[in-house]
Amino acid sequence: MNPTPSHALLKVFLVEDSFLVRRRMAALLGAIDGVAVVGEAADADTALLEIAASDANLVIVDLRLAKGNGLDILKRLACSDHSLISVVMTNQSSKPTREACLSAGANYFFDKTNDLKLALETIADIARKRGVDAAPRPGAEGVYSDANR
Repeated sequence: MNPTPSHALLKVFLVEDSFLVRRRMAALLGAIDGVAVVGEAADADTALLEIAASDANLVIVDLRLAKGNGLDILKRLACSDHSLISVVMTNQSSKPTREACLSAGANYFFDKTNDLKLALETIADIARKRGVDAAPRPGAEGVYSDANR
């Protein structure tokens, strides 16, 4: 059973201008143990406002948006929240684009068409690691590590 957003180990915010792609991604992410989608946006301005107001600890960003672009979102997030894990999922997967995204603060970069399975496996792995890190340490009941935030 998947946790409610408030109890999820990994809270994901989706930035994708295609409604159908957002729905599909939300369904795939929601099927991963410990993962909950806590917000969605179709454009850069809305994304930046809602990510800041959300409890997300991972954001998935498409580069090409109807209004704004994902690269600007990455740059702004890198300046404001260093604990947020940034994942780019795009069809614009050239080497220069990948390098620009990583330089702008992306932690992960995936080709939306070819790397979907790898992206989902990576996100599941991040959630699992957060679960291990959130487990109480012996002798420290009620103390939880937040090292991966």
